[in-house]
Parts: sequence; structure tokens; C-alpha cells
Amino acid sequence: MTIIRSIAVLALAMGGPAMAAEPVATPAPIAAEIAPATPAYLTLPANTELTVTPNSDLSSKKLKEGDSFMFSTVYDVLMNNQIVIPKGTRGQGKVLWRTGKGAFGKSAKMDLSFQWLDMGGRRIVVEGTHRQEGQGNTAATVGTVLAAGVFGAFVTGKSATVPHGMQLRAFTAEPIQFLAANLPQAPVAAAIMTPSSTSVQQGTSPAMAAASSNDLTQ
Repeated sequence: MTIIRSIAVLALAMGGPAMAAEPVATPAPIAAEIAPATPAYLTLPANTELTVTPNSDLSSKKLKEGDSFMFSTVYDVLMNNQIVIPKGTRGQGKVLWRTGKGAFGKSAKMDLSFQWLDMGGRRIVVEGTHRQEGQGNTAATVGTVLAAGVFGAFVTGKSATVPHGMQLRAFTAEPIQFLAANLPQAPVAAAIMTPSSTSVQQGTSPAMAAASSNDLTQ
């Protein structure tokens, strides 16, 4: 009986349910490190042309050498179909040299220089000069002086005047970087005119009407 009982116990042991295997812990996947995106910048080259105009009429009657004046850009400056310098951006210039009008029909002359633009508190250096002379018919003035004889000394020339709206040229003095994400898109009409994505050009819609030579006040 003892032998039979031992055989039965052995049979039960061999035919019993298998022991469950302990689960093997799977290591958590390591998240791949994603490098931060590099900000995209646009670099406006040095010597980029700007069209500017004084914010008010400039006259040799009121200005002297060393006086400052304010001006604004007339057109948007576009790059990569984005506006890097908006029209209406204000800047400062200075009167470099001036002569007043004088006797015997001598007209005044005035040299202006452009110094910087203010881009939301960021000062961008610009350069360029413009000479303005008093308008008038020189031959007619000389004829009047000769005809007047001794009284020719009382015939005076014209003042030099640059009216608001007169379009002048200035240029960026150095390369300027802009963060592309912060720049507004150019209008569709202007964007279509851009021949390539890296070209630089001015927009087609001015901030103000251009002044003609007939608008000059003497």
C-alpha cells in the first residue's frame, strides 16, 4: 500500500498545473531628445536702398547747420516676401551745411544727411545725403539784376526747401538681422512681384503722395 500511495503522489505531482513564470520587467523606452528648432533669421544686406521723405517741410529759412529733422520711409522694404522695414518707419537726419539766400539773386543751398531709423526701439544706422538748392530761373534772375543796375543788390534769390512728400534716397549702413517669425507677410500684389525668395525690393504702395517741384515754397 505504501508503494501504491507513493506512485499516486508522484503521478499527481507530474500531472499538476505548471507553475506560473514570474513576469520579466520591460525597461521603459527612453524618449529621444528633440533638439530645439533653430530660429530662422533674415539678413538685410548693407547698402539696401530706402525711399524716405521729411515729416514736415524743411526750409533754409528756419534751419541751420547741425539742426536735426525727422523723416519716414515711404515704401515697405520686402525680403523673402516679408516686410522687414515697414513704410512709415521714422528716423532722424541732420543739416550738414547751409547757406542763406543773398543779394544779386543768390539762392540758398542746404545739404541733408540721414542718420538712423527707429524700429520699435531698435536703432538702425542709415546713410545718404541730399543737396537742395533754391528753385528759380537763374538766367532770368541775372537779367533782372543787370537791368536793375545799382538796385540789383536788392534782388534776392530763393530759399532751399524740401517739402514733406518729396522722395529722397537713403541706404542701410550695415547688414541687419531680423527674426523671420516676427515679420508680417507682404501684401499679395507685392509678393507676386518678388522674383525670388531672397531678393530685396521696396513695396509698391507709398505711405504718402509724392511732392512735385511745383510744391516747393520759396
